[in-house]
Amino acid sequence: MQQNIFTENFTTDPYWWTETSRPDVGWTDLPGQVDVAVVGSGYTGLSAALELARAGRLVLVFDAEDAGWGCSTRNGGQISRSIKPGYEELTRRYGSNTAFGIIREGANALDWITDFVAAEKIDCDFAVPGKFTAAHNPAQFEKMARAAENQPEGLEEPLRVVTQAEQHAEIGTDAYYGGVVNESTASLDPAKFHAGLLARVREASVQIATHCPVTEIEQSAPGFVVKTPRGPVRARNVLVASNGYVGPESGWQRRRVIPIGSYIIATEALPKEQMDRLLPTDRMLGDSRKVVYYYRASPDRSRILFGGRVSAGETDPLKSAPLLRRDLAGIFPELADVRVSHSWMGFVAYTFDTLAHVGCNENVHFAMGYCGSGVSMSGYLGMRAAQQILGLKEGSTAFDGIGFPTRPFYTGRPWFLAASVAYYRWRDGLNR
Repeated sequence: MQQNIFTENFTTDPYWWTETSRPDVGWTDLPGQVDVAVVGSGYTGLSAALELARAGRLVLVFDAEDAGWGCSTRNGGQISRSIKPGYEELTRRYGSNTAFGIIREGANALDWITDFVAAEKIDCDFAVPGKFTAAHNPAQFEKMARAAENQPEGLEEPLRVVTQAEQHAEIGTDAYYGGVVNESTASLDPAKFHAGLLARVREASVQIATHCPVTEIEQSAPGFVVKTPRGPVRARNVLVASNGYVGPESGWQRRRVIPIGSYIIATEALPKEQMDRLLPTDRMLGDSRKVVYYYRASPDRSRILFGGRVSAGETDPLKSAPLLRRDLAGIFPELADVRVSHSWMGFVAYTFDTLAHVGCNENVHFAMGYCGSGVSMSGYLGMRAAQQILGLKEGSTAFDGIGFPTRPFYTGRPWFLAASVAYYRWRDGLNR
């Protein structure tokens, strides 16, 4: 029965790889010395490398897999303002001035990617369709509506409340209780964006060593020795930009991010009239659950891409596919028999304070922890991290100095994840 849900050409590769093949950067003979070594070739690492190279630095980017093999080409392509905690919570933590600055960084990141795509002429299906966030129960609708109508002064977003009676203009289902449209949310094709960013980086003469994991970062005055299976490289500066894939070579950073698998399916191609009925707009979609669903039409509006967390622990995309399909059919009952053409996953990096972080520890720079909202923030903070390495005042951010917390005995393996998912799923079931 389970096998019947898959199309004949089913694959566990991301849907985005269908049109954008994996990059072949060729073999790189490692130089003996560079100005900056960057660990990770996703949006963060490449954005930093581009900024550094254009400032005249000799840059080498390492990756254990293909360039951009991780979440930079596996995400859902939704681009929001990226900040998870609200203004009131951040004010309680850090005071109103820092809270205001952190929220503004989300807007800065969205502005950055909008301007970057245009300036660099990257063909990645970039658009600003907005997002409809649906309320999964009446209490959540009331909470969302109040928040939309009482935004902090100076931090307003273009929000519009949609009642349950009006929601069919946004989504063809009765499974929700209304919601809120954010007109500023953007979208893109993640693999196309990465390919365009990679092309600009290579044009800037950045060296990229793929399938070359960093095994150790050793301080050695006046900089570092970066060790790999293909030999060591001396670097004046090091930037750790591996996010949800950070390894033991970066122990301090690894203790501060929580790798969490996010799972996505793509349906088979659907009839145009059905797509127009279920998803009448090109908006990004999500809901108010803590264990969240996020979904959208593919850029060509031929199918639905549906993602979320469907298991307590990490699992195989072959096992997550039927669970995601079941939940998709819970929203759209007419898709009960839809087949799945793609099922894949990637590791996002959460943090204990649900904020992104950029900075330096023991002279090792880092930018990471985007908490599932990193399409714009990752590249933006990669650029800021590069400016910090260059000693530029523009590199300062509202995240500077807030601390990057961890927990006792945590070493990078989230043994508590199953219990946390179960707790939040229980909370999602409450009418509040």
